[in-house]
Amino acid sequence: MDDEGGGIPEWVVTFGDMMSLLLTFFIMLVSLSEIKQEEKYQALLESIRRQFGFSSAMLSMAPGQHKPRNSRLPNLASLGRALRANTMRGGDRVKAPQGENPRVQVVRYGERTTIGTVVYFRPGSAALDRKAQDKLKLLAPQLSGKPQRVEIRGHALPVASDDEDSWNLAYQRAKNVLEFLQQQGLEPYRVRISVAGRFEPSQMKEARKNPALHERVEVFLLDELVSEPAAP
Repeated sequence: MDDEGGGIPEWVVTFGDMMSLLLTFFIMLVSLSEIKQEEKYQALLESIRRQFGFSSAMLSMAPGQHKPRNSRLPNLASLGRALRANTMRGGDRVKAPQGENPRVQVVRYGERTTIGTVVYFRPGSAALDRKAQDKLKLLAPQLSGKPQRVEIRGHALPVASDDEDSWNLAYQRAKNVLEFLQQQGLEPYRVRISVAGRFEPSQMKEARKNPALHERVEVFLLDELVSEPAAP
């Protein structure tokens, strides 16, 4: 008499394997979320590279041992610093953003944020009108007391085809904005003045019909931290 029942369906085994792999995947995600031991991180990357080989070449589907030639994983591994310099022990010569001997020169810090405003001027004038002063009064509390740098960038169209005069006018406009913001409580050591003259026209569609929109000063909060200079 055949023994019926007592067994488990075959799909349960497949389901169990899938759940085990899924659990392992999430454990790896949690483990990689905060790695403070760089040597273990490099060992993990090297293990993944050896197991999976190269990512997009068709030879990875063939049996046998193949050296990776088209893999992004060696580039990922080179982002660390543990194995880059010592090439005799398996280090990687691939260039990376940061390594044992970084040679990156920062030319200009700071990305513009959404905090800022644009004030407009009459052609040929550097005086702040009432509308511009009201804009700056609303902006000043958002800029004051923060650790980020503030950039004030002046723009001006040439007067009577005098290009040098446009630079001077743009600078005077930016300086007037700085002095007004200082009166509103902005710390002067956080401010950087820059001048574009006529070489950065307004990208607004209305500026094509109204050239006066090019006559402006832009004020931006930058993603660059500054510290108060020490007293002499």
